[in-house]
Amino acid sequence: MKSGIVSVAVLAIASSASATLVCGWTITTAFPTGAGNVPTGVTYGVGAGDQGALTAGSSLDSVHALAAATYTSPAGNGSQYSFSSNNWSSGDYYQAKFSTLGFTDAITLTWDQARSSTGPAAFEVVFSTDGGTNWNTALASYTVLQSGGGGAPGTWSSTTYNALYTNTLAIAGIENTAEVLVRFRSTVGGGATGSNRIDNVMVYSGAVPTPGALALLGIAGLVGRRRR
Repeated sequence: MKSGIVSVAVLAIASSASATLVCGWTITTAFPTGAGNVPTGVTYGVGAGDQGALTAGSSLDSVHALAAATYTSPAGNGSQYSFSSNNWSSGDYYQAKFSTLGFTDAITLTWDQARSSTGPAAFEVVFSTDGGTNWNTALASYTVLQSGGGGAPGTWSSTTYNALYTNTLAIAGIENTAEVLVRFRSTVGGGATGSNRIDNVMVYSGAVPTPGALALLGIAGLVGRRRR
């Protein structure tokens, strides 16, 4: 039984061997807090990716129609911080800007996303390769799960990763491109205090393991330690 688990996990390792992290954001720094310091306005960004082969010139921003939008960094999905904002209107979005120059294999995005009980649940993914002049639909619609309460599948925690909040999307036509813009765009509004948060936004070139495969890698390590 032990050898079977290890064999499956080895297959998972092999399937992910060709994947290269092009750019990624794990939100490593807390946003300003305290009276008069919390960021507000129509846009706020966390800057360049904190990991990957091509981080120079990259950025991750949140853009809103309402200047009352507030930006905070609550617990992420298994990481210390996430990128959260409120006062959502239909058409507001998170935008990742990055380059894939030199990477000719298929490009896949993974990201974690959650909402509060009154935060927007309906989103789409669109992308541009010409600086935002023209936009293409990569994913017509997806549902953002609530974090905590209301029968939601667990609350986001800085110490526990929940794969149910992870999205994976392959986007054709953005390989070997100097500048790619990807927007995770709300198609509905939300209450004034309704929030939506994003975390662990990753851009990969090549085959990407599913969250289940990543879990198997952990099992393989555990079994290996027990056998030793």
